[in-house]
Amino acid sequence: MAARRVAGGCWQRALCLGRRCRLPGGRESYRSSSSTSALGKTVDNSQVTQEEIVLPRRKTWDKLAVLQALASTVNRDPTAAHYMFQDDPFLMPRNAANARLYSLSKESGRNAAKYIIKNFPQYFDKTFAEPNVPCLMPESLTPQTEGVSEGALRERIHLRLVKESVDMFDQLLQAGTPVSLETTNSLLDLLCFYGGGEPTPQKEQEEKEGLEEPEVNASEQKAPKRQFQRGSQSSGPKWRENNHAERIFKVMPERNAHSYCTMIRGMVKHEAYSKAYDMYIDLLNERHKADVHTFNALIRAVPYLKERFPERWELAKEFLTHMAQQKVQPTLLTFNSVLKSLRRCGGVGRAVSLSVLKEMEALDIEPSLASYDHLLSMFYKGADPQSSDIISEVLNEVEKRSFTAQDPDDANFFNTAMQVCCDLKDIKLAYQLNRALEKGDNWKFLDVDRLNGYWSKFFSLLCMMEQIEVVLKWYKEMSSSLFYPSPKNILDLLQALDAANQLEVIPSVWEDVKQLGFSRIPDVLEEFLSLMSRDQHPSEIQLAFAKCAEDIKAVHEPAGPGQVPLEWTGSALGHVVVLFSRAGRTQDAWNMMEHFQKINRIPTDKVMDEFLNCAKQTNCPDEAIKMVKLAASLGLLSSQRLKSRMEKEFELSETQKKALESIKWDGDSSDSDSDSSDSDSE
Repeated sequence: MAARRVAGGCWQRALCLGRRCRLPGGRESYRSSSSTSALGKTVDNSQVTQEEIVLPRRKTWDKLAVLQALASTVNRDPTAAHYMFQDDPFLMPRNAANARLYSLSKESGRNAAKYIIKNFPQYFDKTFAEPNVPCLMPESLTPQTEGVSEGALRERIHLRLVKESVDMFDQLLQAGTPVSLETTNSLLDLLCFYGGGEPTPQKEQEEKEGLEEPEVNASEQKAPKRQFQRGSQSSGPKWRENNHAERIFKVMPERNAHSYCTMIRGMVKHEAYSKAYDMYIDLLNERHKADVHTFNALIRAVPYLKERFPERWELAKEFLTHMAQQKVQPTLLTFNSVLKSLRRCGGVGRAVSLSVLKEMEALDIEPSLASYDHLLSMFYKGADPQSSDIISEVLNEVEKRSFTAQDPDDANFFNTAMQVCCDLKDIKLAYQLNRALEKGDNWKFLDVDRLNGYWSKFFSLLCMMEQIEVVLKWYKEMSSSLFYPSPKNILDLLQALDAANQLEVIPSVWEDVKQLGFSRIPDVLEEFLSLMSRDQHPSEIQLAFAKCAEDIKAVHEPAGPGQVPLEWTGSALGHVVVLFSRAGRTQDAWNMMEHFQKINRIPTDKVMDEFLNCAKQTNCPDEAIKMVKLAASLGLLSSQRLKSRMEKEFELSETQKKALESIKWDGDSSDSDSDSSDSDSE
């Protein structure tokens, strides 16, 4: 009972305190401290310190707030591969080629599963999920409306059945049934998007983007400069003459602006640029207005409509003027389309690009990463890289923001900027770019391929400009987690080790090379052997180098069925002999010496001297005599010098002395023959 009375008193005091608190917008109240009997003191209410209590406003948390908080506590594991390869340890990639192959294979498997579900939905009619999530269930692609009617046509258009939709439209025309303008425009949307063909699994990404803003395909970026020399590099369907879209457009009894805009965007998408421009002229003649997406498509087509740089800019300005006249508000994609076209306008593009950015600022449109990518491409490709500080200003702006994807070309920015940093050989700009990449969600713009290309360029720049300790630290943190080093990266690292005189790290790098699968690349092998055999090192390092040489030797020998061994070169063979000789492996060195005759190559004086030194240190005069015989059989001038050196430096038995004296240089017989011929002529 006493506890209950105490609890009741606490609740009464809490309620009294709540009434006295000042709520936002309410009246002020104060709380007073109660007397404490334990201290034996009484406090007058007039002397009580008054404290104001303000209740905070309620905060609305995001649904993913807890997951985001947990994710912020986890750092990247430098020893782990990309998360997409974590499901199957057997598919852990060894190099960039494997990573690309495995990622494409994984995506191919998803497309195959979608294809099976799409074409055989009758086998997936069981619903076991509780609760059922309709968006995760197979989509029904079988038309439910039978017969020939406009409703059946609309259903087939919604299901993206191109051929069936066209057949249904033709049947309605033959029956004399009028088709509404809205339905016909929907059919044109479908035909112009797919180019008159059926949708394929490769177009799934385009389907997700919808029909609102079809983009120019990737071949536009790689096309040559001249208009009449541009070959088709796109794998998508081309705009065929008199296709279904053109035929249906011609038989339409009524056409509105949507009809013309759809045709224009479809023609630009499928590279019929001249037809798109002619269609735009027809739209103006019919006194229709184009929408912003149509103007964006036409602006992107400018480099394909005009050949001279000034003419391209004038045509782009003409489209922008028409937008102002038709009161069409430009968007971010509009200005990005202008900048993308200016990339193919040479010096004219560089001269007016900054004014385009100022116009964006005047309209309160923030540039996206694609805007900066186009800007860097204009100023740092085909021009003097030292003539502009544009990249510094760009990185200062990018470093302040966390970007979201607004343009398909946004993903190209970080690779382009890193390439500019490499061209300028500016490591500070590269570090600043890294900080921008780590800002917010900017890292999401790099997929597996772009991520590997970005860090590969950054690592090459590190090897060129940084201290070796910093290079090795980055190499340890980045390798196999952020990127897979390419053969060029390995060569850059070897050059950095050579410049810093830290060749003792080479054996550990060689282990990484074997793991990456680069142990059969001749250029990489030559660089390793050249650095290891160039100078004399302590015995421990020489033994490690000899082990690397043994691995390289195994690559040049048959290992099993179906594996073709590499062919020996004279330089590689000589380097291996030197490495074995310095490690005291005389027999292995002699086995390599025998290969010179097999491949018809001549060893250098350095190789023979190193082998002779090894034979002397290991007390193997028989192998040294064999080497002198080999030099004599090859007709080398150094054979006499080696023979004299053996007589002075080696302790030979009588048998070995006789064997050494019996060695005749092949040049002796030729000299005697020449002397006899001279005497005969006299």
